[in-house]
Amino acid sequence: MEAATILVVDDEQPIVDLVASYLTAEGFVVHRAFDGLAALSLARAFRPDLVILDVMLPGIDGVEVCRRLHQETAVYVLMLTARTDEVDKLIGLSVGADDYLTKPFSPRELIARVKAILRRARPTHEWVAERPTLQFGTLTIDPERREVKRRGSIVELTPREFDLFYAMASYPGRVFTREELLQRVWGPDFAGIDRVVDVHIGTLRRKLEEGLHPDLPVIQTVRGVGYKFVGGVR
Repeated sequence: MEAATILVVDDEQPIVDLVASYLTAEGFVVHRAFDGLAALSLARAFRPDLVILDVMLPGIDGVEVCRRLHQETAVYVLMLTARTDEVDKLIGLSVGADDYLTKPFSPRELIARVKAILRRARPTHEWVAERPTLQFGTLTIDPERREVKRRGSIVELTPREFDLFYAMASYPGRVFTREELLQRVWGPDFAGIDRVVDVHIGTLRRKLEEGLHPDLPVIQTVRGVGYKFVGGVR
């Protein structure tokens, strides 16, 4: 089996060198970057399976790097944060990170998180193509193109937002708990907090329901239980 390729991005070279040494010892192919622009350039050149990305970077920060990466690819991203309040910033911006670690961290814990993330199955083009396009009124969800259109206009979603929305829209009216959505979309190895579901749902609502009458929700909260998809846009 071909070794996974990992891009490590941090402006502190000792951290990059330490992480890279542990990853190399585990058999991974490792590339290194020390700022946001270099990270984007190397990611485009080497197409890594996973990016380990510090939040605080010179030039453009890790949150913006993550956002740009997910405009182009569904690469896994493990964010490194220096403070716990950065975790709230990361989740609040909903840029599609797969997991995060707060500094200082144990290299063994990092390796365990990396392996857990890489065990998750990214949908291949062939698998996605087998899933049907969903149509609800003037709302269209196309899994092959990974596009959502509302009244003919594309709604820009991150890869994670699309997967979350498609999972719910595949079962109209069904109530999903946060735990069920974490299992379906983030995978059974996700070690983060379930609040990430609430944040992604909030972002989805803003994007999908902008300009609509409040009585025409696309996603509805079921108090004390979770969320459900309730229909399209008329």
